[in-house]
Amino acid sequence: MPQPARFALPAPLQGLTRRRLFWPCATLALLLIINGAFNPNFFSITVKNGHLYGALIDILNRAAPLMLVAIGMTPVIATRGIDISVGAVVAICGAVAASLIGGTLIIQNGTPVYVSQTPMALALLIALGAGLLCGLWNGALVAGAGMQPIVATLILMVAGRGVAQLITEGQIITVYYEPFFIIGNGFLFGLPVALYIVAAVALLMLLLVHRTALGLFIEAVGINPVAARFAGLNARRILIMVYAFCGLCAAIAGLIVASNVKSADGNNAGLLMELDAILAVTLGGTSLAGGRFSLAGSLIGALIIQSLTYAIYSLGVPPEINMVVKSVVVLTVCLMQSDSFRATLLQHLRREPR
Repeated sequence: MPQPARFALPAPLQGLTRRRLFWPCATLALLLIINGAFNPNFFSITVKNGHLYGALIDILNRAAPLMLVAIGMTPVIATRGIDISVGAVVAICGAVAASLIGGTLIIQNGTPVYVSQTPMALALLIALGAGLLCGLWNGALVAGAGMQPIVATLILMVAGRGVAQLITEGQIITVYYEPFFIIGNGFLFGLPVALYIVAAVALLMLLLVHRTALGLFIEAVGINPVAARFAGLNARRILIMVYAFCGLCAAIAGLIVASNVKSADGNNAGLLMELDAILAVTLGGTSLAGGRFSLAGSLIGALIIQSLTYAIYSLGVPPEINMVVKSVVVLTVCLMQSDSFRATLLQHLRREPR
């Protein structure tokens, strides 16, 4: 009597599914296909005044702040850490930039124009310095004081919102200085300026990770910090450095957010962005247990979250169940990335019927 056929994936496909970026890329492709199925114009891109417009461009532009925060969060998670204060840092740096730039109405040659209260370059440097200082604070608590990362960053998460509210005096600060709007709303060679900023930060980090020993040092600290210290690595310095970089990335994201909405809101800017950043990193294949990490995967994870948000709104899903739908999709992707879950699933599929 012939044996019933057992379910088995072809060998090339089995090897492909074991690759770290397969499931994030597959999830992103599926979300884009779903968006295209319900929106016939989803993949169409038009040119207006030399600028590219379309749903794909909008997703990339809206995902820019999250991609930046995910880039900064990746080395932190790779060292067995976590930073839940990035949303507050986004609010702080946006508030600093908006309060310094603002906009004063003056008359030039009979025409009313707005000028910056502080030179824009100086204001941006101060805002970036504030984010860097926040990251150094977190790194000092984790590496110097020996606090648990989630507790150390929780302090700034709570206090940071208060600091942002103090800077804005509990109000929404509106920015009138038009050159500031280029960061979040400008275009260069047809693409949003924010994408060039993300590309520059990602390229710099990729070069540091793959062209120097920095990537190996971060992985070594994440896998076994004690062994890394015995091997001669300054684990504390590496921890401080990755948290400082995470704060700097959050600061850049805060500038993009403030520029995009032309204002600073200390209460709502960057709200829950830390959760989306952690999800983006884990969706990209980086384990919360530390060790090996993938910057490319984190970028794909951020695009997955933004594409999912776009799909939820375009499909008309009721707002009250948006978070539920997002959590189900994220759970499914994380399970499919698990080797043990896939092995168990294949084992059940291969089981002979009685």
